[in-house]
Amino acid sequence: MGLREELWTWKKEKVAEKVAENLRKRKHEIWIVKERKEVVEKLVELIPEGSSVAVGGSLSLMDAGVLDLLRSGRYNFLDRYAAKSREEMEEIFRKSFSVDYFLSGVNAITEDGRLVFLDGNGNRVAAVIFGPRNVILIASVNKIVKDLEEARERLKFISPMNAKRLNLTTPCTVTGWCEDCSSTQRICNYFVVVETGVRWPGRFKIILVIEDLGL
Repeated sequence: MGLREELWTWKKEKVAEKVAENLRKRKHEIWIVKERKEVVEKLVELIPEGSSVAVGGSLSLMDAGVLDLLRSGRYNFLDRYAAKSREEMEEIFRKSFSVDYFLSGVNAITEDGRLVFLDGNGNRVAAVIFGPRNVILIASVNKIVKDLEEARERLKFISPMNAKRLNLTTPCTVTGWCEDCSSTQRICNYFVVVETGVRWPGRFKIILVIEDLGL
């Protein structure tokens, strides 16, 4: 690792420490890991074998190898990606509300510890808010923003890439910029902010990764 990389890693670690402190103040559990390979190691510690597990759509989970772990046979995994029809996928979405562990990425985290999500169908944010007994969020330091205003700007910037990744035909996949469209394929329908976890302390378990994941 060169000097430039060392300095950026040091800075990211300091940012992670500051945000982790604020997340704990909001009654969330949090762990900081340096590399994506450590995410799976931490999940093995956190999720008892045989637990029922579901996931929200997330590039960060894919990047970290989480899906491979969940498909290993250790867990009762409701695999949305194995659904053979829209009806089957929607059934998995509904069953996800009663799982032991729901895993997801997060679109942005503010420096003061607010968790920010933007959803198309709403199934992911619905499960994050209520239902599953435990919610584990995997997020890298590149998701950290100053405040909610900056979070909105970040989401506008990355949403066209997510739409492109999903092979949608929204205006933003042509222009590369959010057009605030009315397309039926629009993925920016539900903007949700989790302020605190005071009602269920520790329900949110956050793995904050120094190495960049997702968008």
